[in-house]
Amino acid sequence: MDRWRGRVALVTGASVGIGAAIAKELVRFGMKVVGCARDFEKLQTVAAECQTARYSGVFVPFKCDLNNEEEILSMFSAIKEQHEGVDVCINNAGLALPEPLLSGKTSGWKNLLNVNVLALSICTREAYQSMRERNVDDGHIVNLNSVCGHQIIHLTDLHFYTATKFAVTALTECLRQELRDANTNIRATSISPGLVETQFAWRLHRDNPAKAVAKYSQQKTLEAMDVANAVTYVLSAPPNVQIEDIQVQAVGQVSAPCTL
Repeated sequence: MDRWRGRVALVTGASVGIGAAIAKELVRFGMKVVGCARDFEKLQTVAAECQTARYSGVFVPFKCDLNNEEEILSMFSAIKEQHEGVDVCINNAGLALPEPLLSGKTSGWKNLLNVNVLALSICTREAYQSMRERNVDDGHIVNLNSVCGHQIIHLTDLHFYTATKFAVTALTECLRQELRDANTNIRATSISPGLVETQFAWRLHRDNPAKAVAKYSQQKTLEAMDVANAVTYVLSAPPNVQIEDIQVQAVGQVSAPCTL
């Protein structure tokens, strides 16, 4: 990770869970991390934790609603003005809602698409443009995917979410093809965890907390730090090596949904 010291990473959804763990680990390795989320107070907590730990990098909190393209573009403009640009883009933010195909609300489906697919794509585009403008040829774009992006699990509440994660799988491979066509060494990686001990199930089942309790009690789970370690692993690969896809499960874990 030495070559990333002092360089700029954007981590979306950095206020809690996997995103916060990734952001703090990159700061520990000396990176300047712009962490975005809607909850600015929680982002400030992450910044304070990094300062208390005396990590060699810095965490810069940035309030941004990824449902709003104007806010995303304003964020990238601010990063350009204040930090020159983005060298690493971690598309971590994701959303799950219990909106089945036969009875789900259209508004819920749109929300899932906006965050899980469109925001990821907008951030990817803007990060690439930032790299190209500055002749950065060794940047890295990491998409936090899910095992649900590779297999269809029979849980109706997650079916539309699963479709968005299959889209992430396709988008990451299409990104790699476009990067090759652009004759650049910028790398793209998809990381797909199984069930992680975060707020994911609680958010998904906020109207029925017993389901969340059952989900975590019946499965072996990963910790958010396990996913953060996967991110630093792919970033640490030599510049001529592209780790394309990683699926991460807890030892003994049954094929299980999914992460936030």
